[in-house]
Amino acid sequence: MHSPLPRAKKSLGQHFLTDAHYIRRIVEAIAPRPEDRMVEIGPGPGALTRPLLAVLPHLDVVEVDRDMVARLVAEFPPERLSVHGVDALTFDFGALGSGDGPDLRVAGNLPYNISSPLLFHLAEFTASIRDMTFMLQKEVVDRMAAAPDTPDYGRLTVMLQARFKVTKLFTVPPGAFTPPPKVDSAIVRLTPLPAEARLYRNHKILAEVVARAFGQRRKTLRNTLKGLVQDEDFAAEGIDPARRGETLSVAEFAALANRLPSPPS
Repeated sequence: MHSPLPRAKKSLGQHFLTDAHYIRRIVEAIAPRPEDRMVEIGPGPGALTRPLLAVLPHLDVVEVDRDMVARLVAEFPPERLSVHGVDALTFDFGALGSGDGPDLRVAGNLPYNISSPLLFHLAEFTASIRDMTFMLQKEVVDRMAAAPDTPDYGRLTVMLQARFKVTKLFTVPPGAFTPPPKVDSAIVRLTPLPAEARLYRNHKILAEVVARAFGQRRKTLRNTLKGLVQDEDFAAEGIDPARRGETLSVAEFAALANRLPSPPS
């Protein structure tokens, strides 16, 4: 038997998943197989960890809370569970892959206060990652999966969809947690696009174009991208510079970025 649920720490944005129905649905969505190399981010008291270890012979977890680390180490033998007591924002996820291609599977209930920077950090390890299944604030998932020219579409949308296939799976209500958060949560799957399927040539240039286009959402591309993208670039790609950034598809952003010279390496 595992010990009683600890007190959640507001400073770490902790909300512990306790509803057995949603725990089961999330594990079914992850669909672990015994041969999988998997890492769980933010395991907390182990609500997902236990059912994952019912299938996996070994699991890595990344947990910043020292109290949770101590609980996990006490409950699980090291040959079953490797506990990395560090901040996921600084963790080298690539070190957990086999080195033989994208075989690492990542899952977890991500802390909502660091979800966007953590997603961008994880995007740096796509060469090692096969897929990622996360629980996040529903509002963030809606932004990740948004279509162009909708209120949720923005920088996060474009930068993630440029690298991943983003699939929203289902919503998790506040009552599934202890303590209940003030917002709905949602499960999302991110599958890295193979290099040949990526539309952009240089990630840094794409990031600059996207950041500027959404920096002042009400302004036209002619104004937000002034000095970066020339009139002939817009014309060559058939993009009206009087449009706003939020109307451009990921492919159109990539096309504009690809017309700009790459910075020296």
